[in-house]
Amino acid sequence: MATADVTNLAEHCRHIADAARRASRQLGMLDAQVKNAWLLASAEALLAATPEILAANAKDVAAAPEYGLSDAQVDRLVLDEARIGGIAQGLREVAALPDPGGEVIEGQTRPGGLKLQKVRVPLGVVFFIYESRPNVTADAAAICVKSGNAVILRGGKEAAHSSAAIVEVLQRVAEEKGVPAAAVQLVDTPDREAVGHFLKMDDAIDVTIPRGGEGLIRRVAAEATMPVIKHFDGNCHVYVDATADVEMAVKIAENAKCQRMGVCNACESLLVHEKAAETFLPKMAEVFQQRGVEMRGCPRSRQIVGMAEATEQDLSTEYLGPVISVVVVDDLATAADHINRYGSHHTDAIVTSDVRAAQQFTAMVDSAAVMVNASTRFNDGSQFGLGAEIGISTDKFHARGPCGLRELTTYKYIVHGDGHIRT
Repeated sequence: MATADVTNLAEHCRHIADAARRASRQLGMLDAQVKNAWLLASAEALLAATPEILAANAKDVAAAPEYGLSDAQVDRLVLDEARIGGIAQGLREVAALPDPGGEVIEGQTRPGGLKLQKVRVPLGVVFFIYESRPNVTADAAAICVKSGNAVILRGGKEAAHSSAAIVEVLQRVAEEKGVPAAAVQLVDTPDREAVGHFLKMDDAIDVTIPRGGEGLIRRVAAEATMPVIKHFDGNCHVYVDATADVEMAVKIAENAKCQRMGVCNACESLLVHEKAAETFLPKMAEVFQQRGVEMRGCPRSRQIVGMAEATEQDLSTEYLGPVISVVVVDDLATAADHINRYGSHHTDAIVTSDVRAAQQFTAMVDSAAVMVNASTRFNDGSQFGLGAEIGISTDKFHARGPCGLRELTTYKYIVHGDGHIRT
């Protein structure tokens, strides 16, 4: 990857941020057709550039052992023709979504004839820090620009070559389609101090979104001078209620844990009502054994099925791999309390045949998404019909859950009068 020759890091970061601010003002004046034309042309250009992108990705994959990446992290890093095709399709899907800019959220005419409209507008400039997933580079660029925001991308060094190749295509097509190239910028220095400089630029950057390890997110939250949309770890639960259909529960828990283990909405903790445990756990253990998943359980669960002992740390761990904690609980309230104590407020599910139990669970569990008789794996922008997402927020302000186009907007009031003055 070609990196900038930075002699003054602070000035270099300021140049990037100021360019993004100027680009954001231009983006606010573009109509949806221009942005959609950029997205569709970028999709085709990425496909055409597949050989170059794969060559860049091969450099990143070859360096993966140097960075000590886990198998799950390497899987996220690797690109092939099918995955590049998926990236291109993601851009097309964003193009097909309604442009949130200019949407009238609500309006009214006051008794004196003053007309008020609450109108959706972009946030402005997004500083996005993310892990080693090249597809996220394109996804973030797509939803930021479509929602009218300029984005400064700080990807992980492990995917530096891949991300640079993708951004080069996006910027080239932007210039051809009338979109400011500075609307999508990749921080082109590996110097970690660059992040600290950007976090102080609240005059140019409107929001920071960190997507990575808890240490990074806590650092950003502590240092940022602008609002931060945070995504901490994903310790997601599946709770099997007393009235659960056992076959359904096994199917949902298997999918939630095993469909893809190295992602934030995978199940890491399994809770089972004591009345369902004797029937459910042996069937679940057989499936997990076949799938190579290690169960670590509480004393009650270990009396039913042989498994390792779960420690206190296990109950709050996001494994991102073939391990799951198991706890037998007395009732639904105990399950909800356990989730609220040990969970990460990301995604939690109940399997039950009792409508009242489902209602109680969804009311008691304080998470961004609460599933009833469905896998935790559905908490995803594309599955929710939002298109690509820039992350899944575990915050409560200003966005919660998958952050798509609307979550990258705010609003302003537009007021029309006819010579109105206040008396």
